[in-house]
Amino acid sequence: MSEHIPFLASFSPPLAFAVTWLAIAVLLRTGLAKFAMDDPNHRSLHAAPIPRSGGVAIMAGTLAGWCLVLPSWLWLPLGLAVALATVSLLDDVLDISAGWRLLTHLLAASALAVANLEHYPLWLGLSAMLAIVWMTNLYNFMDGSDGLAGGMALFGFAAYGLAAWWGNDATFALVAWTIAAAATGFLVFNFHPARIFMGDAGSVPLGFLAAAFGLLGWQRGLWPWWFAPLVFSPFVVDASVTLAKRLLRGEKIWQAHREHYYQRLVRMGYGHRHTALLEYLLMAAAVASALWGSGLEATAQTTLLVCWCAVYFVAMRLIDIKWVKFNLKNSVEPQRRRGAEAQRKNNEL
Repeated sequence: MSEHIPFLASFSPPLAFAVTWLAIAVLLRTGLAKFAMDDPNHRSLHAAPIPRSGGVAIMAGTLAGWCLVLPSWLWLPLGLAVALATVSLLDDVLDISAGWRLLTHLLAASALAVANLEHYPLWLGLSAMLAIVWMTNLYNFMDGSDGLAGGMALFGFAAYGLAAWWGNDATFALVAWTIAAAATGFLVFNFHPARIFMGDAGSVPLGFLAAAFGLLGWQRGLWPWWFAPLVFSPFVVDASVTLAKRLLRGEKIWQAHREHYYQRLVRMGYGHRHTALLEYLLMAAAVASALWGSGLEATAQTTLLVCWCAVYFVAMRLIDIKWVKFNLKNSVEPQRRRGAEAQRKNNEL
């Protein structure tokens, strides 16, 4: 490593883990976690009310760790993430309308894009703004199963840290690893059976920071433009394809649903634990290939991305086929049972 960092800064990831873990433990032990509850409905994958205040602890751990590093380039992403976390926390408690939430996402994305891309072509700035808004929202959409969003934060930001470390940017690495460590502290309580959810106060700023760090790392020459989308592709692909399919069906895309591929896996019997483990394998593969592929020539990088497109296409197609069979079976079996029961009653008569 060519970059010198203060001794205390190296403790930022363990501090983030400790603060997050302790904060959640206190919230659960005292019952304060119940100030924001996720009550189950017909679109939920859980049957019992569970606190969704874990995002407060994740942000507290992240901020505590960042206080030991806090480079100047982090001030803007930090301020915007805190603002989004605050609005999202109010939404967790008071249920703010989707329009106002989207407005805050647009403002945060615009501020980041303008500040970092003012000397770039306009089309690039607009594309970056839209990508940040989408990442902010899709991360929230994908936070619906035990261990999933926390696991993606662990794998994704750990990958950012490794790439930055290998690129001789120790400060960036520590800042990214701090988020990964906070996510790990949260996962202790969120892996199935989950005792707490992160809520919008956790998923929204994490999605924003995933996009912001992807952009900043590209600007600092730490990775190619496709690195961040591939690292977070387990979330990006699932959410994007699901949104496109719902748009084509004319459905209201802002309404909650259970059509994501991870939700289908849970509903088809894989459960929260096995679905999370399968997703972790996918995340690890995406991270490993992204780290390896960053050093390849341009043609090889393109081939890598094409291969991943093929992998996702086949995987989603297989799930679609199994989903159709699952629904068909569930619609036929009740009819068979009703028919058998009617036949039994006729025989008794």
